[in-house]
Amino acid sequence: MGERKQPFLIKRGAEASLYFAHWHGRKVIMKRRLPKKYRLSELDEQIKTYRTNHEPQLIHEAKKAGVPTPTIFLVDVKGATIIMEFIEGKQVKRLLSEVTRKERQFLCLKIGELIGRLHKNGIIHGDLTTSNMILNSKGKIFFVDFGLGEKTKELEARGVDLHLMKKALQSTHFRFAEECFDAVIKGYSKMLGSEIAKNVLDKIKEIERRGRYIAERKGD
Repeated sequence: MGERKQPFLIKRGAEASLYFAHWHGRKVIMKRRLPKKYRLSELDEQIKTYRTNHEPQLIHEAKKAGVPTPTIFLVDVKGATIIMEFIEGKQVKRLLSEVTRKERQFLCLKIGELIGRLHKNGIIHGDLTTSNMILNSKGKIFFVDFGLGEKTKELEARGVDLHLMKKALQSTHFRFAEECFDAVIKGYSKMLGSEIAKNVLDKIKEIERRGRYIAERKGD
């Protein structure tokens, strides 16, 4: 897999662990899926193999759709590891509270356009949070971590994707979550049209009603 200088852990997630490393003179991210002891070993191997193969494909298709994503350098299916480009920049999660209102709305508008590009091409990200969006020095917003993504144009999947984005804004950027999400939808509508955007918004409302109903039933 090539030489790596002092890789170190930068994030341990439920789905995989991320390491920063130097690989053949490049700064890279190593994404490694570790065995899950709570799963049957055969099933665990199937899931790791599928996701290790599937994520780079989604990343490549997103790039073709016009969404900036990291370049994939190597896929090691046996080791359940993906080596990809390290994106220099700032997480949008950290930026939204630092910029002006105008800059924040512009960022969210661009994010909405990029989500629209994904959905238009049948790509569901699966973990749309501002932690998985990086703004580089040239003003490009990169989407990262497609590990939970899928290929579909179903309205339900689109609604779930954007519902997660809305929840992420509400939990992390609650002071301006509403204006940010409005800007996201504006950009999304620009890519997919107002009718499709309305259908997705209606689906989000339905998902929210479902969530409230389940919460109420649990409280009974």
